[in-house]
This record gives sequence, structure tokens and C-alpha cells, in this order.
Amino acid sequence: MTIASQQREENAVFRQLIDAGDHYIGTVKAGQTIRIVDVEGNEAADTLFFNAADPSERYSAMDTVREQGKVYLTTGSELRSNLTNVMLTISADTCGRHDTLGGACASESNTVRYDLEKRHMHSCRDNWMLAIANHPEYGITKRDIAHNINFFMNVPVTANGELYFDDGISGPGKYVEMVAAMDVVVLISNCPQLNNPCSGFNPTPLEVLIWD
Repeated sequence: MTIASQQREENAVFRQLIDAGDHYIGTVKAGQTIRIVDVEGNEAADTLFFNAADPSERYSAMDTVREQGKVYLTTGSELRSNLTNVMLTISADTCGRHDTLGGACASESNTVRYDLEKRHMHSCRDNWMLAIANHPEYGITKRDIAHNINFFMNVPVTANGELYFDDGISGPGKYVEMVAAMDVVVLISNCPQLNNPCSGFNPTPLEVLIWD
């Protein structure tokens, strides 16, 4: 369900552009609101959330899908942890649907899905590994990297249960906004994928804004 935000951009306490194919890591405090913006449209934000006090508690696709009874996320969706706690709630969404099933690109998946020559192409998993290596202060390790949300990404589920990557349903300036229920670390890969339509075969910037 698409609902516009009441937040005013000039009141944001934090604002950062995530360049095409780059990553972002940062903390959102309980009660704060975070917005992820698809700046030019048809981009994918591969996103992970962790309890800032204990990263072993992290976003769980399984618990989120089970508790809401839906495989897509939009306004009102509660993002649950592997302990079934609510981490964030989507409070505004101008895109209307976000993927929980498609996973993130990696060298291994690029090889399996596309071609052996694609193995060394940049991937979301590379982005995450670089982010946590450069920021050990968050206490996140490789073992904490689990299933992610693909904000703005379009992965339809067919009648017989198959998944496929399709052209995005987002557009320039579309955004998703969430209110944190606990202090969370947000880890975003601005997807560098060039082999399927999730980034329109041409990665473009994302933007993060935070309000108190």
C-alpha cells in the first residue's frame, strides 16, 4: 500500500548519498525514522538489519514473512528478527512492494545464474564484506550475514512457486520509510548487478535520510 511520508527533508538529522554500486552502514536509534530513496528509479537496495546491542539478533525473512502472512513488504509491514522481535515498521512507502525472497548477488550466484566469466563481477555480498571489514566497531562478522530485504526490487512469484527477476516497479524519487523499534545497525548494498533487470542493467544512486 502506497502512503506518502509526513517527514520534511529539511528536518532530517542525517542525509547521505550512496553512489551507484557502493554501500552504507550506520545506526538508527529506537524511535528514529529512516528513509531509503531510489534516486533515479529501477535500483535495488539489498538491506540487512542488526540489533545494535547484539548483532546475533538480525532481520529474519522467515519470521517476517510468517508473522505477516505475505512475501512482499509495504506500509505497515513489521520487520522481525530471528528472535521474532519487531526491529522496524514500514511507516511510508511510495513504491508499494518490496522483495523478501530474491536474496543478494554474490560471485557464486553470478557464476551459477549467468556465466563462469561473471564470477569476478562486483556483488552485494562483496559490498557487505567490505563494509563490515572497514567498520569492526559494529561487531558484525561474516557469520552474521543472512537473508536480506531487496527494497525496490521486483521478484514476482509465479503460480507454481517459481521466482524470476523482472523490471523494477519503482521510479525516480520513490522511497520506503521505517520507524525503528530498537537501536539497529543498517547495512545497505546499492546493488551493482549488471546481469538482470533489478538495477536496470545500469546501477544508480540511492539516498539515506534519518529523522529524530
